Amino acid sequence: MLKGLGGLGDMAKMMKAAQEMQGKMTGLQDDLEKITVTGESGAGLVRATATAKGVLTGLEIDPSIFNPDEKEVVEDLILAAIKDAQAKAAERSQEEMGRLTESMGLPANMPLPF
Repeated sequence: MLKGLGGLGDMAKMMKAAQEMQGKMTGLQDDLEKITVTGESGAGLVRATATAKGVLTGLEIDPSIFNPDEKEVVEDLILAAIKDAQAKAAERSQEEMGRLTESMGLPANMPLPF
């Protein structure tokens, strides 16, 4: 008579696992705001710092590059450093996400959230 309810235990287990995963995802999102990466260009003359979420938090420019005749070069170096920082942020975010999925017994490249 109650044979159909045997799956409820599995459902409760799945719900608990989903809640656990949601908690871990929230924790990871918080961690990504604290992790910083640095991108650079011009052999380190311009450095951009960003969170692992890709939010730019700092920009360091060596004063030696400020030559009015080379304004476009400076602009290009700044953009290149920012793009490098954003690329490193995306890479770090993927690494952290991979660690989370592996810790849950899922494939590292599994896209989250579902």
